[in-house]
Amino acid sequence: MNHFTDRRYVFAAAIILVALVFIIRLFQIQVVDKSYKQYALSNAQSARVIYPARGLIYDRTGKIMVYNKAAYDIMVTPRLLEPFDTTEMCQILDITREDAKERLRAARSYSMRVPSVFMKQVSYENAALLQEKLFQFQGFYVQTRTLREYTTPVASHALGYVGEVDQSILDNEPYYQLGDYIGVSGIEKAYEPYLRGQKGKNVFLKDVHNQTIESYQEGRLDVQVVVGTNLTTTLDMELQEYGEKLMSPYVGSIVALEPATGEVLAMVSAPSYTPDLLVGRSLSRAFGDLAADTLNPLFNRALMAQYPPGSTFKTIMALIGLQEKVISINTSHNCYYGFYVGNIHTACHLHDTPLKLIEAIQNSCNTYFINVLKSTLQDVKFPNTASTYDNWRGHLLSMGFTKPLGIELTNELDGNIPEASYFNRIYGENHWNYVTIRSLAIGQGELLITPIQMANMTATIANHGYYITPHLVKDIEGEDQIDERYQERNYTTIDTANYGPIVEGMDLVVNGGKGSTARNARIADIRVCGKTGTAENPHGNDHSIFIAFAPKENPKIAIAVYVENQGFGTTYAAPIASLMIEKYLTREIKRTWYENWVLQLTQPVVPERKRDTTQISTMDDGTEE
Repeated sequence: MNHFTDRRYVFAAAIILVALVFIIRLFQIQVVDKSYKQYALSNAQSARVIYPARGLIYDRTGKIMVYNKAAYDIMVTPRLLEPFDTTEMCQILDITREDAKERLRAARSYSMRVPSVFMKQVSYENAALLQEKLFQFQGFYVQTRTLREYTTPVASHALGYVGEVDQSILDNEPYYQLGDYIGVSGIEKAYEPYLRGQKGKNVFLKDVHNQTIESYQEGRLDVQVVVGTNLTTTLDMELQEYGEKLMSPYVGSIVALEPATGEVLAMVSAPSYTPDLLVGRSLSRAFGDLAADTLNPLFNRALMAQYPPGSTFKTIMALIGLQEKVISINTSHNCYYGFYVGNIHTACHLHDTPLKLIEAIQNSCNTYFINVLKSTLQDVKFPNTASTYDNWRGHLLSMGFTKPLGIELTNELDGNIPEASYFNRIYGENHWNYVTIRSLAIGQGELLITPIQMANMTATIANHGYYITPHLVKDIEGEDQIDERYQERNYTTIDTANYGPIVEGMDLVVNGGKGSTARNARIADIRVCGKTGTAENPHGNDHSIFIAFAPKENPKIAIAVYVENQGFGTTYAAPIASLMIEKYLTREIKRTWYENWVLQLTQPVVPERKRDTTQISTMDDGTEE
């Protein structure tokens, strides 16, 4: 009897144990493990992503620069496919059967359950026709998207473009899915988190035939779409368009800033391209064509081209000389067609002699500023040339040279102002002096500066000693302010009082009499202060440079113009800068004859290569206009 009782307990225990296993398993399936629930739901639900309209982009005056137009993607979920009339679909979408089969293979390889793009950016007519017949094509649906449209085809480098996400983005950014679009360059990339908005989602209930019948749980699982944030740029679209017109015959760049704020009024890189080329299904082909162009229109010269500053750098030499007290405004030097020491000669042009500081800027005297470098590097406050040179270089660093200034765009390059150790390696420690590197005094030699750095330097002079980091966005809708770094003043190591004589010299460059090198940049009723420059180019004609700000009191615009292979700064760069200033400050051009002359190409454009723009010039005998 006891033996039978024991067996009954064992049997009962086994039943209880099995029951517990089933209960635990059911608990795991129904409560802990969500996969079965999701599987069931996936057979009963259909989720559609809603893509937000991308934020609009305005210019500083409130004019729309970039807006959206509707585009239609044909989406497919392979698991939901049923046999369909391939011929009819191919006729609707204007594709071949082989193309359709390849697109379906790609969709299946991506995911059987997750929708992916079968065909992107089809026309409204084709999308509408397919929409009417979707009941014949189970597993397909039409997804509305937006593409960028431009009111005026300008500012392509500043605005940038939008393209499809690649695998690296998919791997690192969970927000994006295959077929999504993202800002690839320019403002579109820099402000992508604002412009893109947030995707929404609609969840529908399906019947046994996979037909959508109603919103699931009255929309409780839906996610509201958030449209992209609108941006107001610092650009003046009218000025930008005019700058691109003036530069259309040439290779080079224009950067115009508002000195008081660091806002970029215009950023021109020539040759350029119309931004609508990089929109839609033709993007890849158009990008390839632009990349193959020998004039390199994709290359943003405003931020990436590195040139010797030429004689515009003499303004900086004067500032450092005054700051270090090795010269005064009354310091004078003689010049007889150039600088001589032993058998070494650096040429200069004919002008009155001797000259004091302000007149030396007006006449752009090479000899004077080589002597300024001499006095600076022989300063008795320092033990040797290397230490005085590094002190000189420190002033330049405070003005924003060498490193990228920090504009929002990711392709800004730095400049080059070598350290003393560079010359120690070349010539040997304590075996070089001002004569060895005299070309730096006139903006040649190893100096390399980008156009935006040149414009920033000009704004610093206009502000008498400070600059605000150049930037392209003025306002973000819904935000109290832009990034703080675009509001802070960056002061140089040069005292404010030392800028006055340089401004007077730049005033005389344009508005003075005999010896003034840019009298052709004068504007009636506007006091323009400027400085000409010529950057030597071992691969062809010299580059024409001009920097300026206006008006002299309370400046509203600072500008740097580079025209490659066109000679003296007064020949092309100064007239272009003068017209840009007139256009911005008066909103019209009265000197139409002058404008027509600038637009008449008198010298052939030399095909540009990136190597040419980064070439370090070692010639010492350049003359200034």
